[in-house]
Amino acid sequence: MGKAQLLDCTLRDGAYLIDKKFGNSVIHGIISGLVQAKIDFIEIGFLQDDGFGEGKTVFKNSQEAKKFIPSNKEKTMFTVLADCSRYSISNLDKCTEDSIDAVRECFFKNELSQAIDNCKKIKAKGYKVFVQPVDILGYSDIELLELIKNVNQIEPYAFSIVDTFGSMYEEDLQRIYSIIDHNLVSECQIGFHSHNNMQMSNALSQAFIRMAQGTRNVIIDGTVSGMGRGAGNTPTELIAQYMVSKLGYDYNMDAILDIIDGYMDNIRAMCKWGYSTPMFLAGCYSSHVNNLTYLMQKSSIHSKDIRFILNKLKPEERKRYPYDLIEQTYLDFLQSDIDDNDALNFLQQTFLRKKIVVIAPGKSSKEYASDIQQFITKNKAIVLTVNFVHDSINSDYIYMSNSKRYAYWNQEDSFRKSKKILTSNIINTQSTNNRIIVSFTRLVKCGWEHLDNSTILLLRLLDLLDISGIYIAGLDGYSYCQNGDLNYAAQHLELSNVKENPMELNHEIHEMLSDYKKTRKSNCEIKFITPSRFANIFEDNDG
Repeated sequence: MGKAQLLDCTLRDGAYLIDKKFGNSVIHGIISGLVQAKIDFIEIGFLQDDGFGEGKTVFKNSQEAKKFIPSNKEKTMFTVLADCSRYSISNLDKCTEDSIDAVRECFFKNELSQAIDNCKKIKAKGYKVFVQPVDILGYSDIELLELIKNVNQIEPYAFSIVDTFGSMYEEDLQRIYSIIDHNLVSECQIGFHSHNNMQMSNALSQAFIRMAQGTRNVIIDGTVSGMGRGAGNTPTELIAQYMVSKLGYDYNMDAILDIIDGYMDNIRAMCKWGYSTPMFLAGCYSSHVNNLTYLMQKSSIHSKDIRFILNKLKPEERKRYPYDLIEQTYLDFLQSDIDDNDALNFLQQTFLRKKIVVIAPGKSSKEYASDIQQFITKNKAIVLTVNFVHDSINSDYIYMSNSKRYAYWNQEDSFRKSKKILTSNIINTQSTNNRIIVSFTRLVKCGWEHLDNSTILLLRLLDLLDISGIYIAGLDGYSYCQNGDLNYAAQHLELSNVKENPMELNHEIHEMLSDYKKTRKSNCEIKFITPSRFANIFEDNDG
């Protein structure tokens, strides 16, 4: 007793990042490399009722999985994962020596009864069965004991500690391992599947091996390069190196490094994973990574704001991804109950029947600065810049609804002296001589990820006023930038989320502008005075 083994689940857990489609040659190559590395278990994908496709690690039964199993398995065993809610065990055929050896049954707490029944059927068909309860930290000690009692009835091959949200510290692992070790049938191995949100995966995996030495056989999950959603998983190469250098195991490290060189660097070019501040917050609050990804799309949100929003959600809400609830919580966070009627009356008098030039911070606002200035002078227009101070054009007001932009520019003396129109998510106070505060929630509209786009919020504000025309500059749209190209007027204005999904962002802005055109109350003229991807929206404007 006390032996440790490695299970690599790159082709399963890593598959979430690429729609489970590695491609046949990559799948074969990774499997071949892991067999050469003498990895004990290779998880080659999912058992599902649907979602199949060429080059995907998704299978309906063992015969479909068989195409990726080498004729000579060496000493490696092959596994697949079956999600209780996504796979009908009736589709599973009987175990044969030339295909998968084990099935890992994954389930939520409320699916326990069905999962236990599935495990019995999996075992009856000749497979080794792994019991994989989602979110082990979500079980109280009493619930965990009840779970083990049910598991003992089926005497599975392994029972796994799954740190679904990457929230564990060593003390947590020690407590849970002790409960399981003292109550689980002795023949059953204990597995550990960790996520790296707190950058603890490798250390916890090492500690897990030490906890079990001399008492229990254990299985540690890893993925090559730590590939997995969000922060990723325990890197197979790190835990293998620990076992080789400190415990005398004979894993072939060169074979693992060949997988990294041959495949993982390429895969990293298509998707990303690894530690980040949002993933740290996901770990802190045991939150599904999709919640963090969703919130990070809000261009003006701070990390501490995300922390506040997650804290407002109930624990069970954080573990799924209830986007409508998160959106409402986000809006509630931003909402401030200011009475902005005086501010709107002031703007109405100031802008009455005037032409308004709105200058967004796109690259064209700098490239066409001379033309923009000529238009302003000729039309005696009021100038509003959006979230930035223009290098060469003086603005009558700087409009800001992005708190990050405000924090940046508020360090500049010229900005502090300028007249400003601010939304209440930035400053929840009354208007003063040089700043006008308007209600954020008056301007925001749900239905889009980037619902807080500052230029569109400003257009909605102007729609409340009696003006003669709106002339837009610098709202260019976005493109993939290479070799130092910019989407914005200056490098310090660039945003990382724009670089990753510019076409999606363009589509959403187009939808929001189209909605604005259909629903606006005013019939004043709207025109773009610099080139823009969105100019055609208002070309047939008959204001």
